[in-house]
Amino acid sequence: VQLVESGGGMVQPGGSLRLSCVASGFTFSTNVMAWVRRTPGNGPEWVSFINAGGNTYYADPVKGRFTISRDNAKNTLYLQMNSLKPEDTALYYCARCWGLCPEENWGQGTQVTVSS
Repeated sequence: VQLVESGGGMVQPGGSLRLSCVASGFTFSTNVMAWVRRTPGNGPEWVSFINAGGNTYYADPVKGRFTISRDNAKNTLYLQMNSLKPEDTALYYCARCWGLCPEENWGQGTQVTVSS
């Protein structure tokens, strides 16, 4: 199983970024996929998931600003992040499960920094 995130970077408040996660080694199309973020000294914060049927969930802090999507033909998960805030600064991981999800099911992460 391999999950490789990309698309992170530094952006000013109010800006946008799109994260991508390319998956391999498992049947992507039938798996729930999620984004989770973590800041130093804090536990993981589950941001969003999308299930095999395309149903989505967003945590309250990102609702209305972030959009999760998937392209099963490309085995790729996306997170469009708009109206970014400094409190969105974190290491963002994609995961092939949700909630009680061991870290061996996460990617290596991509850093998002929102700062002026």
